Amino acid sequence: MHQPLFSQPRASQPLVTQSRVSHVLAAAAPAAAESGADRGGQGLRFGVLVLLAALSVLPILVMLSTSLKTQRQILGGDFSFFVMPTFDNYRGVLEGRFLGYLGNSVIVSISATLLTLIFGTMCAYAISRFRFAGRSPIAIGTLLLRTVPPAVLAIPAYFILTPLHLDGLTGLVISYVALNLPFTIWLLYGFIEQVPTELEEAATVDGCGPYRLFFTLILPLLKPGLAAAAIFTFRIGWNELVLASILTNRTSRTLPYGVYLFITDVGIDWGQLMAAGMLVALPPLIFTFIAARQIITGLTAGAVKG
Repeated sequence: MHQPLFSQPRASQPLVTQSRVSHVLAAAAPAAAESGADRGGQGLRFGVLVLLAALSVLPILVMLSTSLKTQRQILGGDFSFFVMPTFDNYRGVLEGRFLGYLGNSVIVSISATLLTLIFGTMCAYAISRFRFAGRSPIAIGTLLLRTVPPAVLAIPAYFILTPLHLDGLTGLVISYVALNLPFTIWLLYGFIEQVPTELEEAATVDGCGPYRLFFTLILPLLKPGLAAAAIFTFRIGWNELVLASILTNRTSRTLPYGVYLFITDVGIDWGQLMAAGMLVALPPLIFTFIAARQIITGLTAGAVKG
């Protein structure tokens, strides 16, 4: 009888049985479903981020486009981003009292930021490391003060500071320090709580005094928190309008009130208003982009964990 050289597999013995195929498909189905769900989730997150970015950038683009138009183009009715740019609005803003307002805002914002960081760091360290009578009420009281809006503090601040001849730039600095201290204290409190007390005890055993311990050991470890607190304090001092409109006079007005003066009873000069708004918004935007990493580190490592 003839015998084939290579025997064919019998139909009754398949290489891959039906049960094995079902098992492989059953194992692969959840993985494919999870992969599809991940792609869908990533697409949804990407879409939300694009939408939020567009909502954030669009007002700035509208303000920039309007600042580069003439009054006739602005009031023409047909809005368009693409126009022949003119810098007359920026020239008109800079020829006025804008530079004086700019100098006052720089003085107030930087002074308030430095004083807030100094007092806030010391208060946060005292609340974190020392046990004294009234510690908890003081800590909670500072947090409650943060919930009070500036408009509520404006009238009391006026009646307290004006008889003491502390209105003007000095009054603004005092008000902004009081307004920003709670946020700074609680932000830095979280950072100080993460510094091991054993580190300070070891430095003390090695002969490190309290001032040297604070300035050479504690402060360098608080850099992300100090950067985040500095940025937020500077932004509030730079943009605040209510207190600035009550406590300042003709010689001590700051940028927010100077921009507000473009809205008059006879009309609004939209071109110069938008140009002044762009000039006011640029320094905080640049500052924030440069220190964005420090802001994220400061908020996530300090405020949340603290």
